[in-house]
Amino acid sequence: MTKPAAPKRHLPTSPFKAPVTPAPKHFAVGDKVTHDMYGLGRVIGIEDGIAALVDFGSAQMRILSPYAKMTKL
Repeated sequence: MTKPAAPKRHLPTSPFKAPVTPAPKHFAVGDKVTHDMYGLGRVIGIEDGIAALVDFGSAQMRILSPYAKMTKL
């Protein structure tokens, strides 16, 4: 099995823009959020850098970091 290639570094003299690294998302208890699969919810617990416990009304789900499908409202 092969490892994925390491990202290439950006040269300052390059005519192309540097790749944008997404900022890590931070949620706090009480934040209203929306999730692509589960819908609207409210953050009821945080495990720093690991997961967020979210109440979606019908179910409570533990959403793991990096929260790709969850956004703050």
